[in-house]
Amino acid sequence: MASFQDYAESLKSSLDAGFSSLMAPLMGDMRGHIPGEGMEVLGGGKRIRGSLLCLVASALGCSLDKALPRAIAVELIQTATLIHDDFVDQHKLRRNLPAVWTLEGARKAVLLGDVIFASAIQMMSELGRDDGLIVSRVIAEISRGAYREPMDPSSLLEEIERDKGGASFYEKIIYLKTGVLFGAACQLGAVAAGAGEKFRQAWRCYGLRIGEAYQIADDLHEIELYLLTRSMTKIEMTALAPALLFFVGESKPHIIDALRRELPCLKEEILNLLEGAAKVMKAEIERRLQSAVAGLEENLQANEYGLLVRRTPWDIIRMFNDARTAVSWP
Repeated sequence: MASFQDYAESLKSSLDAGFSSLMAPLMGDMRGHIPGEGMEVLGGGKRIRGSLLCLVASALGCSLDKALPRAIAVELIQTATLIHDDFVDQHKLRRNLPAVWTLEGARKAVLLGDVIFASAIQMMSELGRDDGLIVSRVIAEISRGAYREPMDPSSLLEEIERDKGGASFYEKIIYLKTGVLFGAACQLGAVAAGAGEKFRQAWRCYGLRIGEAYQIADDLHEIELYLLTRSMTKIEMTALAPALLFFVGESKPHIIDALRRELPCLKEEILNLLEGAAKVMKAEIERRLQSAVAGLEENLQANEYGLLVRRTPWDIIRMFNDARTAVSWP
């Protein structure tokens, strides 16, 4: 297998079919009321997390028929988080199509996400106790991360001034927002293969580091866009502030100043902070990717899947960067 992207593409039709067959009964009568664009948004995506789960299972000698139900559950959770996030962040588009909440309204969109979350827990609990615990725990952690993520400039300003929005805050955000689902996917892959608890945790850490690097790459992309446009709103600064506080130690007074006023044009001091953060973030992404593989090195076999597991962290970040570049700079 040349790359993780090739591996994911080879699984996509199976994951899509399984996802659709599970979504149909979950949707019930709602399926006929949601416009075609909404159904396409729900069923789209590259299935990175589900494919990662299958890769872990295959690397441990597990057959795909045991991994696929778990992979589909992970994709259900990812879909529910996107439905909720789009409404909370007021994003009107998802994959260049209308977000579900713009088609169905906020109430139905939030409830649909809840139905998908609950169904994933039920599905995995019926499969096995460990599966149910992992899935319920990751949904709780994702929800806690979304609740903690700063949204209001004045609230974040108060936290920073009270020293509650420090550097460790960003670690918690990337862990809860993105890391935990990647980690759970890899952990479930190990469960599917019947691995012991020690190996399950080792694979979970592999996924966590990839997920954290993925979120840093997402934040880095936003910074690069702001450097191009040289403008930023207070809401955008609110979302970016934890990353700047983490990666640029002297950023605090500049962030406080920025949160107190609108930023139609970025001051030179902020632009310098963004440039400095971008350099450090690139190095941090690489460090976490290397850490992901280092934690598993002694357990990886020198076969096709073992080699692919070693390459996958970098392949996933490359897939993300290529996708974001295609959207931002057509």
